[in-house]
Amino acid sequence: MPGIVIIGAGQAGASLAAEARKLGYPGLITLIGDEPVAPYQRPPLSKGYLLGHVGVDRMALRAASFWGDHGIKLAVGRAVTAIDRANATVRAGGDSFHYDHLAMATGSTARQLPEAQGGLLQGVYTVRNIADVDVMATEFRPGRKLLIIGGGYIGLEAAAVGAKLGLNVTLIEMAPRILQRVAAPETSNFFRELHLSNGVAIRENTGLDRLVGSGRVSGAILADGTELETDFVIVGIGIMPRTQLAQEADLAIENGIRTDAYGRTSDQNIWAVGECASFPHGGGRIRLESVGHAIHHGEVVAKNILGATQAYEAKPWFWSDQYDVKLQIAGLNAGYDRVVERAVEAGSRSIWYYRGQQLLAVDAINDARAYMVGKRILESRQTIDPKYVVDVTTDVKALLSRAASL
Repeated sequence: MPGIVIIGAGQAGASLAAEARKLGYPGLITLIGDEPVAPYQRPPLSKGYLLGHVGVDRMALRAASFWGDHGIKLAVGRAVTAIDRANATVRAGGDSFHYDHLAMATGSTARQLPEAQGGLLQGVYTVRNIADVDVMATEFRPGRKLLIIGGGYIGLEAAAVGAKLGLNVTLIEMAPRILQRVAAPETSNFFRELHLSNGVAIRENTGLDRLVGSGRVSGAILADGTELETDFVIVGIGIMPRTQLAQEADLAIENGIRTDAYGRTSDQNIWAVGECASFPHGGGRIRLESVGHAIHHGEVVAKNILGATQAYEAKPWFWSDQYDVKLQIAGLNAGYDRVVERAVEAGSRSIWYYRGQQLLAVDAINDARAYMVGKRILESRQTIDPKYVVDVTTDVKALLSRAASL
């Protein structure tokens, strides 16, 4: 009997399935995942799981009994090979799954180094799933040399784990500074100093020419000719939305699987959720990569599958844990033209991004109160005059009473 079939058993797919059942959907719900495990949280992979502080059971999104108790069929360890739109079926693991509604929650895949740069050498890893981390975990032994390629959040989190475990860590970033794509110089400067103080060698404005080794990586030649010895390498150069199935099914693609404001693709019976999907936002179109987005998007699309017409309104939030520092981010800083910094205590601060007088985003570093205040202002579609933000004699909660609409 057809029902809702969801391709992808990550955060977005799991949220959609749970919400559809919670709302009273009476039909079959099938959640297909290519990993042989029930839906789990991915953020701890490059943090607590890699450190060995968080086990697989603690990363589970739901209790093991939840799926059966709620009539949600888990089909894990199965890769979907084809979507037959004409017959409304999905092929996976030799079986056919018929659908009334199909939801694409295929997520993203880590960018790989090309073979010409040594990307296929043994000892070269990416961080995307449990299997990735399980394979590389044995490499993390004190005194070994770890090279990280890419100064984004994944690379920096892996560097923090390596430093904590006593490895000799070098991180290279081809851009002029770490976090350049996602953060202001003030945030980059804080994390650069944090890593340097923990013994990580950071080389910015430094690209990779190639990795070298006979079968297994043993070194790297940088773009400036420098040669480094290394025992293993972690590649953190971004992710790409998984759109191949959608492309093969002739669905519209635009920086991901193109959807309307309700999550529907170019096929009225097929939806897309989470970081594989692009959607209308602020007069343009964006794609988001965050847990908060995956949860909220999945829940909204579940409502629309059941007949609602609720346009998805993104309320972005992100976080990163490095050493004893928690970075919390609210909003999207794209298009900012200035930042102001609020520093009340040593080791904590917040960076506030503006375009003109409009607050766009907040980076809160060990400052949960600033994060919550900034998030509330943003979600109420208000702004706050920068002069109040920088006045550290005023309690941060008082900013809420000074927020105003433009």
